[in-house]
Amino acid sequence: MARFDKIAVLSKMQATGVVPVFYNSDAEVAKQVLKACYEGGVRTFEFTNRGDFAHEVFAEVVKFAAKECPDMAIGVGSVVDAPTAALYIQMGACFVVGPLFNADVAKVCNRRLVPYTPGCGSITEVGLAQEAGCDLCKVFPGDVLGPKFVKGLMAPMPWSKIMVTGGVEPTAENLSSWFKAGAFAVGMGSNLFPAERIANRDWDYITAKCKEALECVAEVKNR
Repeated sequence: MARFDKIAVLSKMQATGVVPVFYNSDAEVAKQVLKACYEGGVRTFEFTNRGDFAHEVFAEVVKFAAKECPDMAIGVGSVVDAPTAALYIQMGACFVVGPLFNADVAKVCNRRLVPYTPGCGSITEVGLAQEAGCDLCKVFPGDVLGPKFVKGLMAPMPWSKIMVTGGVEPTAENLSSWFKAGAFAVGMGSNLFPAERIANRDWDYITAKCKEALECVAEVKNR
């Protein structure tokens, strides 16, 4: 069962504005990355459903977080079907993210009041997802669609809550472009977790990058 309800999860996302997106087959590495993000101020973390037995790693990370990162809401990403969503929700996922919109996933998540953030690449897809009860939609891939897409979407649909993922960078210029366009939050993966830093177990770097990104988002929002 999710440790945080839908309202709490969305509030955490809005407060920080940044959702790290990460996967590693080594549970210990995943735990340390999660901890580093937590120490950097992050309060929502998306564990990507990739690789064999990813759900087993996820289960270990969730249990670790309950003790070491008590305010962290952990969700699962890259979910494309309802059975996978149900599996992760049973293991404690606080939110579900996908690269596409699947109405069956929405039903599973809505039944348990778990936020479902589907990937949308058009205004129509965002509208269909909202009709299915998705409070937060993911614009993906962000680097292909660009900030102008988000700004254009928000004009006729200002109630929309959009999380941008794909190509988001932890720089003032990049983050500023998304939030000025109207983004609710951004998901950030490889640009926040350089492979060489993970290989070298440079957790302090991860913490510092998270702090830097969150400070940048806060500054943009307060302008």
